[in-house]
Amino acid sequence: MIIAVDGPTASGKGTIAKALAAHFSLPHLDTGLLYRAVGRQVFLAGGDPDDAGDALAATRFSEELLDDPELRNEETGGLASRVSVHHEVRQALFERQRGFATQPGGAVLDGRDIGTVIAPEAEVKLFVTASVEARAMRRWKEMALRGESHTLREIEDDLRIRDERDRTRKEAPLVAAPDAFVLDTSELDRDQAVAAAIEAVEQARH
Repeated sequence: MIIAVDGPTASGKGTIAKALAAHFSLPHLDTGLLYRAVGRQVFLAGGDPDDAGDALAATRFSEELLDDPELRNEETGGLASRVSVHHEVRQALFERQRGFATQPGGAVLDGRDIGTVIAPEAEVKLFVTASVEARAMRRWKEMALRGESHTLREIEDDLRIRDERDRTRKEAPLVAAPDAFVLDTSELDRDQAVAAAIEAVEQARH
């Protein structure tokens, strides 16, 4: 069984995908982490994330980079959004994600184009969303715990810019697959969101 979990930044899709993987005993891949690694590698190499050549070169990052805590910060998230617009980058990472999705027994993948591009044949597709205000508050709390200081307004503005970039890019824009179950987590806490996602998967299987 392939479970595709898509949605914008800070919607809760990563938390939900991990919980689904644990509940259904499936391997999990956070595909956004791959793009964050590319963005981080561009930065480390002194390159330009808006340059397709620099971004493509960064897709050859070392596996150890996936453990870099810097991948989780806001700056790297912004770089990931910028490198993800390049066709060459998406193509380079496609096979990696596709191989993970089609492994025997299935898998859970979360990202922005799993149900539409990476695994359109997925038995279950979830599109997790939430208001910009709810997502900004979550991100602000996460960053405060890490000791990062950003205002709510700054985070909201950044999310809106990222959303616009992700939704309007020419290749694999952020959009719910026609057959995806849309889960709005704006008013849900973690446990409620996970429970709703598990129920949606169970319904889709029967």
